[in-house]
Order: sequence, then structure tokens, then C-alpha cells
Amino acid sequence: MKITAASIMTTEFPTLLPETPLIDAIRIFRESSRQYGRRLFGIIVTDKDRHLVGMLSMYDILLYVRPKHIQVWGAMEDLDVSGLIDAASSRLKSILVGDIMTPDVITIGPQVDLLMVLDIMIKKHVRRLPVVEEQHIIGIIYISDLFNHLLERIGD
Repeated sequence: MKITAASIMTTEFPTLLPETPLIDAIRIFRESSRQYGRRLFGIIVTDKDRHLVGMLSMYDILLYVRPKHIQVWGAMEDLDVSGLIDAASSRLKSILVGDIMTPDVITIGPQVDLLMVLDIMIKKHVRRLPVVEEQHIIGIIYISDLFNHLLERIGD
């Protein structure tokens, strides 16, 4: 029996608009366990017509918080970095989702074989794949869904 993306995708997931304040997106990340029954680390970004325009992940937020030239700081032992995280965190209040989201998102169709989903996730280093049919987002596969599905198959 062929197992496809449609058979393991999640159909209930939040979306964001590019003009959503980042602080509101962070609230969704924080409350995701209670609202969606899982901790989310990436959220689909759509336009007003619900067409995919990007993805906002915890990685995008961490990249923004991380000082741009931190790699040269390792040699500067006398550098005082206290307060930098607080300063970056306060800047988050004026940032919009569209300012830091990843605009180029890999998608799959609902009939893609599970082995291909696994291959894409590993080769492209992605942890979530929107499932799109006729330009509509119909679901999302999180890497944890794929892993848990494989664990269930091994256990059977």
C-alpha cells in the first residue's frame, strides 16, 4: 500500500500574514501546545487570499536576535555582551512577520510518496512541508509526524 503525504499531513494549523507583528507570532508559538496539541517551530505565512508567501520558523527569529557579526566576537574576551539579548528582544516589537520570514518555501502535493517526503526533508534540511493542491494549502507535514509514523510502522 502506497503511503502518501495526504495520509499523514496535519490539516489544522495556524497561518500568519506578512503584516502580522512578530510579537503576535511569538505568542502563537508560545501557546501552540495548548491550542494545537503540539509545540510549533514553524508557521505558514499566507497572503489575504490564503496563498503561500513564506514560512516563519524559530530559526528565522533566532537569526534576527543573533548579532550579525558575532563570529568575530569570539576573539574579543573583553567584550561585554550583557544586555544584547534584551536589546534584540525589545527590537522584536517593531518587526513584522514579512520582515524576517523565509519567502522561498518547498512544497509538495498530497500524492507524494512518504519516502519522497523523507528524502526532501533530509536533502533540503527542512522540518516542515506545506501540502499544496491547485495552489491551495491543504495541510502540512512536520518532521515529527513523519518520524512518529515511522515509529508506529516499526512497532506494528
